[in-house]
Amino acid sequence: MQSGQEPAVPEEAPSEAELAQADAEVIEGEAVTSEEAAIAGEEVAAEAEAAEPDYKDQWMRSVAELDNVRKRARRDAAQAEQRGVARLAREMLPALDNLDRAIKAAEAHPESSNPELIAGIQLVQQELLAAFSRAGITRDSALGEAFNPHQHEAVAQQPAEGQAAGTVIEVYEHGYLLGDEVLRAAKVVVAA
Repeated sequence: MQSGQEPAVPEEAPSEAELAQADAEVIEGEAVTSEEAAIAGEEVAAEAEAAEPDYKDQWMRSVAELDNVRKRARRDAAQAEQRGVARLAREMLPALDNLDRAIKAAEAHPESSNPELIAGIQLVQQELLAAFSRAGITRDSALGEAFNPHQHEAVAQQPAEGQAAGTVIEVYEHGYLLGDEVLRAAKVVVAA
């Protein structure tokens, strides 16, 4: 051994008082107890949790938004399909009216009409009405019903025996409905 140096002495375990004193920390010149340090640590942990994104909440919001987009797309597609059906039906209605007129003209002059031709026209008319029915389009049967300004267009008003005022007594042109929507109002004569 060298002279002048003392041998290293093992340190003893700190006493309770020393441990309590060591628990007090000095932060920016102030003494902080272990309880205050624990509260500060909890606040730091809460801030760290708040800084982390809530992935479960974000996922649930994304799923809900995707579901809403799908529902809106289905609804928009159904509305577009219905508008397309209505547009085509409106274009076909004059042809159907002409078939009605041809049948009425042939029935008015049976001596000059060809029965096979009339049967063919009636067949085409029935096929068109069946196609309309499959697409959800119905013919408005206004005869004998009360006049409804939302579905009927009054072209004349006549006194009629045995009919209440406001009753449809004659149909000049049939009306057509697509569900609750009026494609074309029926042109009718109303009892006075």
